[in-house]
Amino acid sequence: MKLKRRQVLAGLAGLGVVGLGAGGVRYWLGRPENVASHDYELIAAPVDVELVPGRSTPAWGYGGQVPGVEIRCRQGERLRVRFINQLEQQTTIHWHGIRLPLEMDGVPYVSQLPVLPGEYFDYDFICPDAGSYWYHPHTTSSEQLGRGLVGPLIVEEREPSGFQHERTLSLKTWHVDEQGTFTAFSVPREAAREGTRGRLSTINGVSLPTLDLPARQVVRLRLINLDNTVTYRLNLPGAEARIYALDGNPIKPRPLGKNYWLGPGMRIDLALKVPAIGAELSLRNGPLRLATIRSVSSNAAPGDWPPALPANPVAEPDLSRAETLRFNFEWAATLASPNQGGPARYWQINGQAWDINDKTCADRPIATLKKDGHYIFVLRNMAQYLHPIHLHGMSFKVLSSDRKKIEPYFTDTYLLGKNETARIAFVADNPGVWMFHCHVIDHMETGLMAAIAVV
Repeated sequence: MKLKRRQVLAGLAGLGVVGLGAGGVRYWLGRPENVASHDYELIAAPVDVELVPGRSTPAWGYGGQVPGVEIRCRQGERLRVRFINQLEQQTTIHWHGIRLPLEMDGVPYVSQLPVLPGEYFDYDFICPDAGSYWYHPHTTSSEQLGRGLVGPLIVEEREPSGFQHERTLSLKTWHVDEQGTFTAFSVPREAAREGTRGRLSTINGVSLPTLDLPARQVVRLRLINLDNTVTYRLNLPGAEARIYALDGNPIKPRPLGKNYWLGPGMRIDLALKVPAIGAELSLRNGPLRLATIRSVSSNAAPGDWPPALPANPVAEPDLSRAETLRFNFEWAATLASPNQGGPARYWQINGQAWDINDKTCADRPIATLKKDGHYIFVLRNMAQYLHPIHLHGMSFKVLSSDRKKIEPYFTDTYLLGKNETARIAFVADNPGVWMFHCHVIDHMETGLMAAIAVV
């Protein structure tokens, strides 16, 4: 269901609080009393969910569900969200991939103070780019994201895209056991390697769902990786599928091919030509099935491939005058206990490991850029594990890699492979102090984050 502004996204008109019997009070996204001040009320609160059949898991959700409610607006519109914290710990919201003012970026002690239990914060910003994005906290991230505080944000194109059908598919692997009980979100031995994996893969909170799509139509599938750790090797054997956008930014449509590696935080928009009625396709992670796509009756004439999506208004970097900076992503140390009771530090960027408990880390940026300056970043992965490198506040253009052929494209997150060196470029046109980090949450929380200042 597509959810529009000023609608009650959970279907509960006028209600902000709903009782669920023995499960206690649960909170939902609803219509604000005063639409002059904000369009959405987004509430974070505990919610019991059934991830494992017949078992209840005490998750945390946005709008009474996990993943959180899908928020939609149109390119160029102002998005005004009153975020209400009904958790027992402080939190924030980061709007992943959106180019917005620093004070709306949701990083505690950098762009805002944390939202305390029972408090609210008004997020208010323009969405300049169309595409598939998402939202999540930037506080105690391994637990808060792990418990379900993730949700899709869809920014529709200014004009009709040509797609008549679409589905948003939120991918997440949960840290739960066979009883539906949460297991450790972060294990030190795994944090120093690929990151701590969950065991139960879901799409839109359901394990191995069947997705009914209209026969012979071209459907836009917005796949969003909301996971803490897992890189999905997406493939659709036997399907006619084309890539239309990567991480919110349109590309020249091309076949999906054998597979696509979608790291944590990354998104891909596919156009799928649904086969004749009764046929089934398997959406897979490598050899493992994630979902069954089933073709169902449609009265419409067969669809054709839509035209390429219009480019987003991202400034083109001038490589001839760009300054080059180098960043090495590497181990900080072998497995060891945290020093003096502080956080573990297993990873570092250019010899510096971020301390997630130090509120002053952002006061010491790893690089200071001139506003509207043109830059090339050389990203070098000095380890054998994948690092989806994410930059807040700006989009960058992937130029090249020493491991694979690159058709340059804009993004906000690049999956840096084993021992890979890649080159990215961008115009530093958004002033502020921006986080620059790996989106494997274990890696980020054990050192693999830095601040980039644009002044």
